[in-house]
Amino acid sequence: MGWMTRFLTAIAFLAIGVIFSPETFGSKSAKIATFVKLAHLLCFSTAWGAALWVTFIGGIIMFKNLPRHQFGNLQSKMFPAYFTMVGICCAVSMGCFGYTHPWKSSSTAEKYQLGFLVAAFVFNLTNLFVFTPMTIEMMKQRHKVERELNIGEETGWSKNQDVAKVSPKLAAMNKKFGMIHGLSSLANIMSFGSLAMHSWYLAGKIDL
Repeated sequence: MGWMTRFLTAIAFLAIGVIFSPETFGSKSAKIATFVKLAHLLCFSTAWGAALWVTFIGGIIMFKNLPRHQFGNLQSKMFPAYFTMVGICCAVSMGCFGYTHPWKSSSTAEKYQLGFLVAAFVFNLTNLFVFTPMTIEMMKQRHKVERELNIGEETGWSKNQDVAKVSPKLAAMNKKFGMIHGLSSLANIMSFGSLAMHSWYLAGKIDL
């Protein structure tokens, strides 16, 4: 099934859900409020699900099963798309939540929730425009050094640390890469944590 077919199928199911929703036949203001809430929920859940998968599942599986340089090259293509998508979703959720909860009339808890969404958005933008480009550039430089030392094609466990003990150049590259990659990972975890706190708030509002 092609990408467009899957996308249209998802849209069709969404349209069916709209048709059978009681709010569909309500007032114009009720329709707008429902669509804003839908956009908030879909974008938040997309950001939350993507962050959960990439951070704790997909990345670990790829790391354990791909040659290390191949894994790094794949990550260099995936992470810009990942941070772009999550950033856009956070921006939409932030806008929708701000629309349904105007700042002047919001409670303290609602203001905190808007803050969590803003934090998730900022952390993703920081990763997209600052840490990810730096990490990718440093990774490419380290890959070049590793190829000169005939390492980097192993799967899972890396020979890097053993070789770095006798290669000052590689050891220096590892230190720089580790620092930048660590900051990127920290920003990603902070974004994930901000979304997690908002998920608890949403759970308290849902009446199942």
